[in-house]
Amino acid sequence: MATRTEHPLAVHSRVRAASAAYGHVIDHRRLRALGVTRWQARAQVDARRWVRLGRQTFATAPGQLGEHAARWRAVWEAGERIALVDGVSALQAQGLKGWSEETVHISAVHNHNVSQIQGVSVHKVARRVEGERRGTGLPCTQPAVAAVRAAHWAVSDRQAATLMAMTVQQRLATGQQLLDAVARVRGRSRPAFIHRIALDVADGAHALGELEFAAACRRRGMPEPTRQSLRRLSATHAYLDVFFEEHGIVVEIDGAGHQWGLKALDDHLRDNAVVIGGDRVLRINVIGLRLHEDEFMEQVKAALESEWAQANRRAFRKRGR
Repeated sequence: MATRTEHPLAVHSRVRAASAAYGHVIDHRRLRALGVTRWQARAQVDARRWVRLGRQTFATAPGQLGEHAARWRAVWEAGERIALVDGVSALQAQGLKGWSEETVHISAVHNHNVSQIQGVSVHKVARRVEGERRGTGLPCTQPAVAAVRAAHWAVSDRQAATLMAMTVQQRLATGQQLLDAVARVRGRSRPAFIHRIALDVADGAHALGELEFAAACRRRGMPEPTRQSLRRLSATHAYLDVFFEEHGIVVEIDGAGHQWGLKALDDHLRDNAVVIGGDRVLRINVIGLRLHEDEFMEQVKAALESEWAQANRRAFRKRGR
């Protein structure tokens, strides 16, 4: 407990130790709990030991603000009782890797007024979802809810799909949790697209991708392939997602699960066996089919029209006589 006669350096040392858990930032409420008055806090700023980062927040250590500190600052400046770190910022706080985002995203219920905060994007939500807040530590939303909100707030369909897929691929949430969140979280931007992507990254998306591919073939007047064709490969059997039998072209539609664990190894062994057997293999990520259908289907068309495929087709017809 601080007193007015406590030496400023002693106050600084004690507060800095307490602020370490927040990335070396602290707010007025926690300072009061430590017995530090506003006058004493102002004295630390005047002595250039601390830096004010808004109406509520102080940095107690020199240098650039870290991500953890920036998220706490965003919550404190917006109001800890009303704001949650949300969207991609909540995903990063809970372990998302491979994504760079300097802006801190927070959410607040629409009837709360939040002043503009530098480096912070405040998103108004119609209502809170039951159980959306993580239990302890930094006030933020659970990963599945955060992923769906991040998709609604994304600048493009590509960014939205990537964030949802990464959430499941990095096992921050399951596919079913993502589907449940889509059903509960309201959002105005691309709701139908987000629902389709959630199906794509959840269990069962594999067959959905094959149906989408067959429909894309029909729209372009391309021959409709055989789906789930059973082939004998070396000493085993395997199902091929899509097979243009006459042309010797196999297309594999990869769901999110194809990138987990040893599944990719199994895929590579099967693909190699197919190629050794005389056919060609093209691979299409199911989310890629959503985002770049024209480009992928042009590649399939080019493969079907290639000299190699036409030669296979003539041989196929000859065998059938």
